[in-house]
Amino acid sequence: MALTSRAVLVALAGLVPVVLLPAPLTVGVWALVVVVLCAVDVALAASPRELAVARRLPTSVRLSGTADSELTLRNTGRRTAHVLVRDAWPPSTLPGGDAPTGARTPRHRVDVPPGERRRVTTTLVPTRRGDAIAGRVTVRTCGPLGVAARQVSLDVPGRLRVLPEFASRRHLPSRLARLRELDGRAAVQVRGAGTEFDSLREYVDGDDVRSIDWRATARRREVVVRTWRPERDRHVLLVLDTSRTSAARVLDATRLEASVEAALLLGVLAAHAGDRVELLAYDRRVRARAVDTHSSRVLPALADALATVQPALVETDWPGLVAQVRARLSRRALVVLLTSLDPAAVEQGLLDVVGGLTRRHQVVLASVADPELEELRTARRTVDQVFDAAAAERTSLERAAVGVRLRQRGVEVVEATPDDLAPRLADTYLALKAAGRL
Repeated sequence: MALTSRAVLVALAGLVPVVLLPAPLTVGVWALVVVVLCAVDVALAASPRELAVARRLPTSVRLSGTADSELTLRNTGRRTAHVLVRDAWPPSTLPGGDAPTGARTPRHRVDVPPGERRRVTTTLVPTRRGDAIAGRVTVRTCGPLGVAARQVSLDVPGRLRVLPEFASRRHLPSRLARLRELDGRAAVQVRGAGTEFDSLREYVDGDDVRSIDWRATARRREVVVRTWRPERDRHVLLVLDTSRTSAARVLDATRLEASVEAALLLGVLAAHAGDRVELLAYDRRVRARAVDTHSSRVLPALADALATVQPALVETDWPGLVAQVRARLSRRALVVLLTSLDPAAVEQGLLDVVGGLTRRHQVVLASVADPELEELRTARRTVDQVFDAAAAERTSLERAAVGVRLRQRGVEVVEATPDDLAPRLADTYLALKAAGRL
């Protein structure tokens, strides 16, 4: 039995006769009246166990979207059920909590006549990636007086996968336009030893004389040039470092969140270019993997694999990571390492093993830069700010030195702020493809 707010008001109303008519039995009589009212109300209330509860829920939702958890209440009893139902989702609060979802309007009042159904909907607002697990559904049936109720909590399973937001999607149209230019569908000439022959056309002013096909020119008796298109069916391996360095917060999110956005944009772009895309999330063991060679399935596969990836407070096993890459790649490929350019982490692990990758593959390292570091370097109005600027300057120099050492070993280094990392990495991919280096 559960007491309602109306029962509390009835009990407080008993204070009036106690004050006006002081008598030894007044309190006891009024308490007895309240108990009798509650007992009668509970006896007349429908049993909550006579309500069959079913849930309907989408399987996934993007981080920036909303999802509806719909509960269907079917009354199998003989009395009309005056129901207060609570659909619990951790933490069952408005957006901004620490759990994967915030629930709007988790409590609903509805009357369910005998033999009929009623539906109630709880709007879920995701606040982070991951799997959100529904809590128990609490059903409370009130009596006709509304002073007491019967209550039960039921297990109605529900799981909602919160996918990455993919906010970098806005950069995709412009990069696809550039990709079409490289692919020869626009009037742009592509040069590079690594491109594939496409067709012949008549020479026009401005064409590179090195592209003239002299045999075709002799046959046609007019100057003919070769056109080229970027190579297809290359292998692109996206490697996300999920070690402790990925847990560092840059602005309002972790480094891993920016890496996830960059991986999604590059994966979709490479799939449109006809390349095979594979994803590997790794620190000391494989945290997630996605392989899908069909372009229409790349984004769902990557998003589903990245949905549950979280930083782990361990050091990266770089030799193990290199072994994982070698096991998955049998020919030359583009290996994109989404990790930190932290000098200590790179010098103690990556520099010793990266040569084994660059000898066989084109390697790109993409790292998130902290814009607050630049602010510290430029603010020098007070003594404290001068010391902060000196420390920030030293950190910048150390990161630059590490970048130089990586480039000397054949690694392309891309460092940008969280908002710029995804488009910068996509531009690097297009530049490598245009230069025939994939």
